[in-house]
Formats: sequence, structure tokens, C-alpha cells
Amino acid sequence: MLFRNIILSLVFVFSLVHHVKGQVIKHFPKYNFQIETRAHYAIFLQHHFEMERFNSHFPAFEVNLQRATFGNQRWEALYRYPIIGLTAYYSPLGNNKEIGEVFAILPFINFPLNHDLKNSLNFRLGFGLGWLTNKFDPIENYKNFAIGSHLNAAVSLYFEYRLQLSKRFTWISGAGLTHFSNGSMKTPNFGLNLLTVSTGFAWFIKNPNPYLDKKLRPELYRFEFDGKKWITSEFLFSVGLKDMSQDYGEKFFVYNLTWNTMKQVSLRSKIGMGFDLTYDRSDRAVLKMRQSPYNSDWQLLKPGANFAYEMLLDKTSFLFNLGFHLAGKERSEGELYQKLAVKQHFSENVFGVITLTAHYGRADYIGFGLGYRLNFKYNAL
Repeated sequence: MLFRNIILSLVFVFSLVHHVKGQVIKHFPKYNFQIETRAHYAIFLQHHFEMERFNSHFPAFEVNLQRATFGNQRWEALYRYPIIGLTAYYSPLGNNKEIGEVFAILPFINFPLNHDLKNSLNFRLGFGLGWLTNKFDPIENYKNFAIGSHLNAAVSLYFEYRLQLSKRFTWISGAGLTHFSNGSMKTPNFGLNLLTVSTGFAWFIKNPNPYLDKKLRPELYRFEFDGKKWITSEFLFSVGLKDMSQDYGEKFFVYNLTWNTMKQVSLRSKIGMGFDLTYDRSDRAVLKMRQSPYNSDWQLLKPGANFAYEMLLDKTSFLFNLGFHLAGKERSEGELYQKLAVKQHFSENVFGVITLTAHYGRADYIGFGLGYRLNFKYNAL
């Protein structure tokens, strides 16, 4: 009798759990998709004397398709369950006939900075492509000093406040920067910086999963906390192309070799130091025009040292470097340089990289390359 009661109880509990699970899956979407619309008030952020003529203020608009995460992947839990999505962006850019209009598509990740479900402060980071209807032309559009190509890289950085009005509706307000540049692949390339404030609404397409508020905790791996520490040594080689035909009538390749030594300080980030060695073939033309003599190509090499920070997102990561040139005959762009790289790991040690190198905020070139990582483990004190 006791055995039969136990069996019947187990069958009842199993049936109940299966029924509840089926109801959750049936009535509540797994991916929690949202539609978000925003209106922006924007101005040009002037960063060069030549750009001061573009000083209008203007609207901008965006529509986002996005998904609220709940820890289905490990990195989602580590970053407080961000929103990921795709932005369609448009702005008339002040109806300026030299620049025209801009259309852009940007995948983004929206990181919460606090844990409050009703009121949240967020940081949104987006990378994509933008299309400017008008570009520089030496005859028909010679006053456009900003952009020399229709197709450009687009980067958006936003801080925002989100207020949940109901289970399905959220009000958003924020401020940020949107940047368009081709990385000097086509000159001129001063780029466009749009400083904006925005407001809008987001709503779930269907009723959100009620378990969205009950976030899943990050999965812990075996031996992850075994008292060991890791240091990684990474070697990256990238090649970029600079179009300087406006000044010198040529395009030039840029070669960069980077060595970074990184220490993982949390499950989300690494810090470290790095060394760069850059060979920019355009330096020859610059020195020749300035009638500045040099003895050999060795003087054109530009070694540099930098501080590095890496933000980890599963197999994808973002690497930020702030450095300074140690030597080099041609350094007219400045002593300080910044690098922003997107890394994608193909295996435990091999990864691809896309790098934007800039001097004092002005894009110098975009590099594409490969890297290899060596891992070193040591005992913690």
C-alpha cells in the first residue's frame, strides 16, 4: 500500500510539473521580443576647425527590434541580463546639402547598470554601418570636408533611464553620441559626431514571460575556482588601408603587430599592458612632401606602449587600448593613440580581430587581422 501511494504521488507531481511547464512554454514566449521607437534632438559635436560650418540642430529617429535576456547564456547573467537588438536609424542631418541624410543599421547590447526592475540606468553600445547620401567630390561637392564615402562605420554610445510603466510598456529617456566614419579608407574623413538627447517607448510584442523577473544564475564550470590565476599573452597582426588620394594621389597599406599581456580580474573583464609596432607606408609620402629627410625605413617604424582593457562576452570580446608612440620619424597625428577592437574567437587560442585606430579621437585606419593567445596558469597567494 505504501509503495503504491508513493508511485501515485510521484505520477501526480510529475504530471503537475509537466502541465505547468507546458503552460509556460505555450502561453509565454521564450525570447521576449520588444519593439522600441525613439525620437532624438541632435547637434553636431565639433572636433575640427573645418567642421564648424556644420553647426545646425536637427531631429533623428530610430526603430529597434530587441530581446530581453534572462540568463539563457552565461554572459547574459554576468552582465545583469542585458537587452540585445538591432537599430534602424535615420536623420536628415539639418538638411545640409553637402552632407545630405544618413541611414544606419546597428546591432547593439544594452547593459543595465543597476538591478532595479522598475527603474534602471543602462549603457547601450552599438556597432554597425551607415549610409550617407552625399559624399565629398572634388568638383560637385568640394565643401564636404567630413566624409569621403557613402558607406561608413557607425558607432553609438548611450546612457539611458528606463521606467517600466506596465508589464508590457517601458518609457525611455537618454543622451549619447553617434559617430560615422570610414576609418580613412576614403578621404576626407573627419567623420561626423552627433550628440543627442532622446525619448521613446518600448513594448513587448506578446505578454512577457513572468519568469523574466526570476533571472537564471550564471553556470559555474568545474575547477573554475580552484585557487589558480591566469595570465594570457596575445599576439595580433592586422592590415589596414588608408586612402590619401586627396592629398597624395595614392592609397597606402598600414601594418600593425601587437603584443598584449592580460590578467583576468573578473568573469567579465581583463586588464593589462601592450606593445605595438606599426609600419605606415603613407609616412613616406608625408615626409617627402614636407622635405623631411630620413636615412632608412627603420625610422618609419612606430613602436608604442599602451594600457589595455577587455570586456568579455562569451566568444566575443571588446578590447580597448590607450597608448603613446615611443619613436618614429613621422608622428604629426599626435603622440597619443586609441584602439578599439572587436575580437571573435574561433577556438581556444585563435581569434579574428577588427581594429579601429585613432589619434585624439580622429579615426586613422581600420585594420583586419588574426591573433593567437597563450594561457599561463599560476598559483594564487
